Amino acid sequence: MKPRFFKGVLVTVAGWTLTIGVCGSLAAQVPVDQAQAEAASEEFFSETVNVNVVNVEVYVTDKKGHPITGLTQDDFRVFEDKRPVAVTNFYVMEEGRSVGAEAAESPPEAPQVAVERSAPDASPSIPEQQRLSLVLYIDNFNIRPFNRNRVLKRVRQFLAEHLDRDDRVMLVSYERTLTVRHPFTSDPRLISSALFDLEDNVGHAMTKDSDREEVLEAIVEADSLGEVEWRVRQYAETEYNDLSFTIDAMRELVGSLGGLPGRKAILYVSDGLAMKPGEDLYHALLRKFSDSSVLSRSNDYMAARRFNELVARANSNRVSFYTIDAAGLRISSSVSVTSRSGGGNFDTLVDSINFSNLQSTIRMMAEETGGFAIVNTNDPTSGLNRMAGDFNNYYSLGYPSTASEDGRYHRIKVEVDRPGVKVRHREGYRGKSSFTRMADGTTSTLLYGFERNPMAVSLAVGTGNPGEGGHYVVPMEIRVPLDKVVLIPRSDFHHGRVKVYFSAMDETGGMSDVQEMPVDIRIPSDELEDALGRSWAHRVEVQMRVGNQRIGVGVRDEMGATESFLARAVTIGSG
Repeated sequence: MKPRFFKGVLVTVAGWTLTIGVCGSLAAQVPVDQAQAEAASEEFFSETVNVNVVNVEVYVTDKKGHPITGLTQDDFRVFEDKRPVAVTNFYVMEEGRSVGAEAAESPPEAPQVAVERSAPDASPSIPEQQRLSLVLYIDNFNIRPFNRNRVLKRVRQFLAEHLDRDDRVMLVSYERTLTVRHPFTSDPRLISSALFDLEDNVGHAMTKDSDREEVLEAIVEADSLGEVEWRVRQYAETEYNDLSFTIDAMRELVGSLGGLPGRKAILYVSDGLAMKPGEDLYHALLRKFSDSSVLSRSNDYMAARRFNELVARANSNRVSFYTIDAAGLRISSSVSVTSRSGGGNFDTLVDSINFSNLQSTIRMMAEETGGFAIVNTNDPTSGLNRMAGDFNNYYSLGYPSTASEDGRYHRIKVEVDRPGVKVRHREGYRGKSSFTRMADGTTSTLLYGFERNPMAVSLAVGTGNPGEGGHYVVPMEIRVPLDKVVLIPRSDFHHGRVKVYFSAMDETGGMSDVQEMPVDIRIPSDELEDALGRSWAHRVEVQMRVGNQRIGVGVRDEMGATESFLARAVTIGSG
């Protein structure tokens, strides 16, 4: 029997037109009235409650920073929003080796399940949910070349000595736009080689230093507040605008990592980011003209909310920041400006405010996401070794939460029943809906190519035919073996629900919005045995531009809470 189409939708996104047909593609399937199918689906699935596991990496050290090993699950107490939660998953890494077995990563299946699942594939040496994806982020826009090159020498040493074959590393840089210098790889030598290409970049921080010194000199030489305050305001506005672009780039990166499984860390290298751009110059105005009202005007450029949003997004995506202040041991510059200008009443206070301002953000980003900041040192080797200690020694605690899809931010606190220990972990997460989580996974698969396919989903792409406007109409089919889908017995049929997610990316990196297509599956009970040897199929026709494209697909079994992601490269037309 030919597949029966239950519904069709037309979706236009980013220049793409998708004609979606949902089909059963079962030899044993018989026609089913659409209204009946949807009514049965509503009746059953309205009672479904999604329970997701929240994973928290916990670093336990003594007062000197040495890792504490040998703890058990009973040594930990976990609280969400001040309420105790039960730890169901417990994983230990000591000296880079797994200790003991990890509990299941997903909640138990519904008791009504009637179809037995196939056994999962053998796990790698480190479970996928515990593999490390490390992003080395060099902020060339906010760093001085000499500081950067000094730090990169130590970073190359870190890569050679501390990364394991199970780890993945990617190199990105920021020069007003975010650039992937090398995609994720398990060979750190490739990242080390790519780092050399960054050493000739002149950056932008030297220009910012020059602008700041000019404003300081103008303050020293001014005879009235009105004569120079506009210059301070102009400087602060420019710095705030640049900072906004910098934060946006980090948010973009953190967001793209959301769908990757496992632990994720960003090693961020810069000369610092100001929490309140221009704050030090407003203090210089205060010291010169003794007018305290100027300080209130510096609040117009407070960026704390933007950084809080960045931290919340990182925590929600299981991303920890480790930050390096590449400036190291800083020297005061305002005294030299005063000296060159022939007087004034500046001292090192103005520079100390500037230094604190620049470091407060990178401390916050790290400490609130479970990492730490490496500051006030010209040699970050010790801090990098400590970071390697985090990667090789930690406890991963998982607990089920029904609140993990509500879109609210939830605070996490972990306590350890040992005296004199220090405990570090991400301080919370924002609940994600299943759509957001699946969209993140589909996007990450498109961008980074990491596939997870426990449902054995297959994607077939047919030959495209010329369509309107120079586009090609490309047929595609997604198949899922029905023995991978949880089916619920309902009187005389078995019922399941699958959601399919689509996105596409062209060779310039342009990406369509992720589209969600829910599909109900109904199989007559007397045909179940035959159906389990077959596949459910989802057919799509996509209008695509000529050229190289990538298609990303996510599939979620709603009842089994199982998710698969895969991507395929296709070449459309002759171009």
